[in-house]
Amino acid sequence: MVTVEADVDVVERRLAAGELSCPACGGALAGWGRARPRRLRGSGGPMRLCPRRSRCTGCGVTHVLLPVTALLRRADAAGVIVSALAAKASRPVGFRRIASELARPAETVRGWLRRFAARAEAVRSVFTVWLAAVDADPVMPEPAGGPVADAVTAIAAVAAAVTERFVLPTVPLAVAAVAISGGRLLVPDWPQARVQHELTLPPRPLRP
Repeated sequence: MVTVEADVDVVERRLAAGELSCPACGGALAGWGRARPRRLRGSGGPMRLCPRRSRCTGCGVTHVLLPVTALLRRADAAGVIVSALAAKASRPVGFRRIASELARPAETVRGWLRRFAARAEAVRSVFTVWLAAVDADPVMPEPAGGPVADAVTAIAAVAAAVTERFVLPTVPLAVAAVAISGGRLLVPDWPQARVQHELTLPPRPLRP
């Protein structure tokens, strides 16, 4: 799987130009149909998602191109999920209050928060490595009051660094979270220890 822009026209242009690389061998990706369509629950209502599929012109492996609006194996849009994480990081509130504010089932929100909290230190470490890669003279975030807050602060620092380096409109927290985690922010096997030593700066930033 490869994370890409949410703009389908931009993705198609990049595929046609051979600008998307295979994570397995580095070869150019070409279009290869579409993945199964589904709906995401966005902040403003349902969103239709039908990710593009690609095939490497080198090794022949196929990859789903997941837009930065979605997280792998989640029915809610990335912006909604990351908003819940940010709310927990910034305020001493419980999952029921956050769920009410986001109009989501309480048990669903509790699941997001528990999964993220269980790996918060590893997530903070990964994003700190990325901050050092993006910013030539990075200012490392100060402790923010706990593992979850520290991890969210690190994500925000990377989003700000990408915005400044590439002179972009503000990069949303959710876009940075999806792009750098490869959509796997809440997947059980991410992050792995080896990922922290294989991170490389992408040739171009992902846009919301």
